[in-house]
Order: sequence, then structure tokens, then C-alpha cells
Amino acid sequence: MTDELLARHRAVLPSWMALFYDEPIEIVHAQDRRVTDSSGRTYLDFFAGVLTNSMGYDVAEISDAVRKQLDTGVLHTSTLYLIRSQVELAERIAALSGIPDAKVFFTNSGSEANDTALMLATQYRGSNQVLAMRNSYHGRSFGTIAITGNRGWSASSLSPVKVNYVHGGYRYRSPFRDLSDAAYIDACVADLVDILETATSGDVACLVAEPIQGVGGFSLPPDGLFKAMKEVLDSYGILFVSDEVQTGWGRTGSHFWGIQSHDVVPDLMTFAKGLGNGLAIGGVVGRGDVVDAINAQSISTFGGNPVAMAGATAVLDYIKDHDLQANCAARGSQLLSGLRAASNPLIGEVRGKGLMVGIELVEPGTTTPHPAAAKQMLEETRARGVLIGKGGLHNNVLRLGPPMTLTEAEAQEGLDILVDALAATHAALS
Repeated sequence: MTDELLARHRAVLPSWMALFYDEPIEIVHAQDRRVTDSSGRTYLDFFAGVLTNSMGYDVAEISDAVRKQLDTGVLHTSTLYLIRSQVELAERIAALSGIPDAKVFFTNSGSEANDTALMLATQYRGSNQVLAMRNSYHGRSFGTIAITGNRGWSASSLSPVKVNYVHGGYRYRSPFRDLSDAAYIDACVADLVDILETATSGDVACLVAEPIQGVGGFSLPPDGLFKAMKEVLDSYGILFVSDEVQTGWGRTGSHFWGIQSHDVVPDLMTFAKGLGNGLAIGGVVGRGDVVDAINAQSISTFGGNPVAMAGATAVLDYIKDHDLQANCAARGSQLLSGLRAASNPLIGEVRGKGLMVGIELVEPGTTTPHPAAAKQMLEETRARGVLIGKGGLHNNVLRLGPPMTLTEAEAQEGLDILVDALAATHAALS
């Protein structure tokens, strides 16, 4: 059955659509933090549909909210009409953002949200120059591919904007990696200033940055880097855009938004993924004067639709009612400490915050990337009943992003399997 479906997939879908595993799986049922494939095998999900099924599966409060909206018969009206749930959710997100006089525009995905932020920033500043971080990823659209600093995900050199990349987001392989936190920040800020003074005309529209780089392997800078960078940006009038597609809604544990670890309020933030718990949603929240910068009419056909708004509102309620930010902090600490205690020569670094954990795999005794080990680990963990992700510039980083509702027992179960799979991978590749 799966072989037949795989053949049909390859016949009619693009060759560049990535699939995990030597024998890809079809997920047909899910409950809580576990998913079941078409062969009847059940797995503990440690990747959550790329951090999108943030509450887990078949959550009654969210399903009931969606069904209630479906029962009205109104799945779609378009933003040409008033949508009460869109206004109410926008009010909540604006207040949660901490951005003064914030306004919100809803989209259908993170790619679309980041594309919208680019449009707003370049229009507001009257400039097509953009700064982005090395090793970054911001989406699949033409504009977001253009600001993706990871060659494996940047499909074209063609671009609607002029981009320069700065250091800072990926410390493990940085030329500044051995510096103290303060010295690392100073070096990265000096690089930013140098780029502004030598590679741009000064009137840059914005810097776009992920507080924790997602596809880049859950890599992160020292807290405070983006505050120091924003001080430089402010002196030039350049906007700062925080890409919170993966870091928002309390997943990092320490803060509700990833950028808050840096004690800075961005001009724009983008969001998506976990807010919908599987429903298609994205958006931009930002300074009202920047969001209002478009001097033409526009709408969002599906952005802000009543079904997505009902589901997202229920997700926000669930996060608050169950204190999931605190759960992310606790379960993340459990995973990080357990993995750091694991003695395995394949591990170059264990990093992350909350339930965003990256394990960089290297050839033993070196810092040389080991993509074969990451590939083997996906197979070993699957065989033991856990689904994980991978990424990084060299495809050598394991990505753990379980649902934010992960229990202590499930975290330990997954941790034990990861440690066992690491040992098996090392043995298989030795």
C-alpha cells in the first residue's frame, strides 16, 4: 500500500518535495502526542508536523471550537466583510506582542507572513535593501527564498530584493565561536556595522532574523545579540523583523516570544505554525504606521477566515489555561540535561530553549558535520517508535520539537529512545 502511494506521489508531485525515511510513512490517525501510520505502527511524535501540531492531536477544546464554526455554515467570507473572530484574535495578538499601537494582518502560512513583512518594510522605507542572517530560513516563496541564508533551501539567485547576510545566528561554526558571549555579540555587531558601511547605501529596509534558527538546526546566539543589533539599526532608521514562525506562543519556555530573550521589541513580528495546531494560519503583527504603509487596496482571500480564527483562538486559550509555556520550560530542561549527559562521540553540541532542541552530529573527535549519522538516526528512532526531524546547513542536526503538551513521562520515554538510538547509530557507522 505504502509503496504504491509512494510511486503515485513521485509520479504527480514535484521531485523537490522532501520526504523523510528510506520508506516514507503515511500518518492516518493521531491522539495526544502519538501518531499511527497506515501499517498500524504508532509513534511518539517529537517533531509535531514541523512544530505545527503544537497542542498535540484531537484536543477536544480546539476540535469543538472548529466544529462550532463549521456548524454555522460559514467557512469563508473574505476580508471584504467584517469577521468578528478575526478582529477579536487580532486584538489579543496585538496586546500580546508588546508592540505599541500594533496592528495585525492574517495570512495562510509562515512563508506568506514573511513575504508580507518584506513588502511592508520595503514599502515603509522606500528601499529594496534587506539584511538577513547567515544560516537562516524564512519560507518557500520567491521573496523569502531570496532572504534564506542556507544554500540547501535557497532555490534561486533571482531576487526581488538586494540582500546582505550578517553573522550571529549560528554560533557552533562561527569564526567567533570561541569568544565569550559579550565578545561574540561585539564581533557580530561590528560585522553588522561593516556590512552597512561597505555593502549597502545605508537606507536598508530591515533586518529579518529568527530568534532561534529553525531549519538551520535550532541554532541560537547569546541572549542580548539582537538588542545590540537593534541599537545599530535604530541609528540608521532600519526596521527589525522577528520571524517567530517557530519560536512564538511560549514554545521557548523562557518567554512567550523568542525575541523577548533579547530584551527588545521588534518593529514587526511574523507568526504561523503552532497558532493553528494544524490549521493553515500565519500573520504579521507590527507598528501601526508600518503595517499601514501600503498605499493601494488589498485583501486576504483566506487569511483571517472564520474557521482558522476559531481554532487559533482556542489554541491561545489552551496555552494560557494549561500554562504550556511553563511546561515547555520544564520538559525542555529535562531533554536538554538528559542529552547533554549522554556520552556519545557523535554529539558535537546539544542546544536550544524550551521544546526546541537541536543535536548537532559530527564525526567523532572532530567538528566535521556528519549528515550520514543524522540520516541513520531518523531510521533508528523511527524503528524504536519516535519521530524526529533533522536540518542544519549540512543536514547533520537532529531537530526535536514535540507538542507543547508533552508530559514528563513522554519526555523521558523519548529521551531514553534517543540515547539508545545514538548508541546504535555510532555502532552502525563505526
